[in-house]
Amino acid sequence: MERSGFTSTAGAIVAVITPFLCSLIAVALANMPVSILGGLVPPPLFALMPVYFWCLVRPDLMPPALAFAIGILEDLFSGGPPGVWAAAFVAAYAVVDRQRDTFAGLSGIGAILGFAAAMLVASITAYIIVSIYYGLLPPIAPLVVEIAVSVLFYVPAAIALGFLHRRLVGPQRSEI
Repeated sequence: MERSGFTSTAGAIVAVITPFLCSLIAVALANMPVSILGGLVPPPLFALMPVYFWCLVRPDLMPPALAFAIGILEDLFSGGPPGVWAAAFVAAYAVVDRQRDTFAGLSGIGAILGFAAAMLVASITAYIIVSIYYGLLPPIAPLVVEIAVSVLFYVPAAIALGFLHRRLVGPQRSEI
């Protein structure tokens, strides 16, 4: 089977769909009707985490159209105004894409701050769109808490995404 190319083809397919599957799981996880902290804090924006990670590590597997599609799914699952998270994810993607060399060179606390910057861009974009949509300024405190919670949860998410990258995507790099 190895000589026929079946194993390498199957591995390449798994590598290509891994970022999308990670994003689907993140959208579902973020919108589960379960709250660990009893609804005291807004849920983290899990769906942005794989978009940010894969945009940095493998932009060929996370194009802007996929970031847009993930944003649309987040919009559908969260029940907010349509297009808010889609536009926010594309805005964050654009910032990360333009500054990829800077963001990719970050490690440790710098990598977390890089995600915080992307989260801030996405949140500001969503805030502006929601303000225009409803014609009023929503309170900023829940947004600030959501940013903080998301940045905190990015650490274990980045570890998990890095593991998936090393195990599923990285070994297929030359074949994709």
